[in-house]
Amino acid sequence: MLQDAAPITVPEGASAMTIHVEWEPGDPGTPPHRHSGPAFGYVVEGAVRFELEGEPERVVEAGGTFWEPGGDVIHYQDGNALPDARTRFVVTMMCAPGKPMLELVDEKELAERAHLRAPRPID
Repeated sequence: MLQDAAPITVPEGASAMTIHVEWEPGDPGTPPHRHSGPAFGYVVEGAVRFELEGEPERVVEAGGTFWEPGGDVIHYQDGNALPDARTRFVVTMMCAPGKPMLELVDEKELAERAHLRAPRPID
């Protein structure tokens, strides 16, 4: 077994999409966003810098998995953690009917929810 996630909530009537993502070395990935349903990923090559609201930032290396519950939770980071190599991952996302698969979070909402973000690592 690679991943066991529970409990999950799948929106009624949800659709699912599986995509292959490639980030070039050092690519910061998608800006802060959310999904209307859960998402499950597998890192094929490289390493993903992964951060969900309320959880500390972590690096998921090749062969590792990640998941997020979707809904209101902000996904802060999903970029390439490697400055000198490409990263590839596969992710299956479930989407509520009539909602976009991915919705960016604006600066105003990020500021309003800053207290929900886990402490940042010291660089």
